[in-house]
Amino acid sequence: MQTYVAVMILLVVGGTLFDVSHKKSARYFSDLWRNAKSEGTRRVGGGEMALLAIHTVVVDGLTSGEFCNARRRVAHLLTMYGFLAYVVTTVIMVFLYPTPATPAPAVVPALWYIGGLLVCLGGYWFWFFIRVDVSAEGNSPFRLVQADLFVISLLASVTLGLVWACIQSAGDTIWADVFLAAYLLATTVLFGSIPWSKFSHMFFKPAAAFQKRVEQANGSRRNLPAPSTNPAGLGSSRQLPRNY
Repeated sequence: MQTYVAVMILLVVGGTLFDVSHKKSARYFSDLWRNAKSEGTRRVGGGEMALLAIHTVVVDGLTSGEFCNARRRVAHLLTMYGFLAYVVTTVIMVFLYPTPATPAPAVVPALWYIGGLLVCLGGYWFWFFIRVDVSAEGNSPFRLVQADLFVISLLASVTLGLVWACIQSAGDTIWADVFLAAYLLATTVLFGSIPWSKFSHMFFKPAAAFQKRVEQANGSRRNLPAPSTNPAGLGSSRQLPRNY
């Protein structure tokens, strides 16, 4: 298991670097940063830059302030903090308490279960009730596209992991082995499909949020238009639909 977890960590690092190289994300942010500096109307000092970074971490990172929809924000926070607890406790148990002779403190597996349940709560809530194509467009919640790969593999991995842990605790070794194999397969898909899923977005989004705050602070041009002030919620150049 230690070897397996180490391989998964390497897949995350390698997959993210490949994704950055393939999509040229680093060049994109570098160009934005250079344009922001050249087009800015005021200079942002080091102290202000540090405050912007802290603000980005607290607002956009720790509290997911970019979400205007309250339900989606709560679901995202449940999934994010649940996943962090789940991954951290997994690494702790695998590397620090690998055998029955070195049992982990009760709080560690408890946090593992809690983290997994939070992932399931936030993830399934989002999947069945909050997704735009389901809640607004009326599509089936079982409709799958490539963009869903990250969420599906995450929910499959965590769900199968919880089921495996419960069956193992009950002492059913045969079914425990079956669900362990399914759990490892789903987890491998989760961490091995980074170049084709949205996994790496968790690294890109903070960078984009910080870039946006710097551009707003130095007065440089934004690459998106300002929000509309039309009371009907439509852009000024658009007309109301005929069936409005």
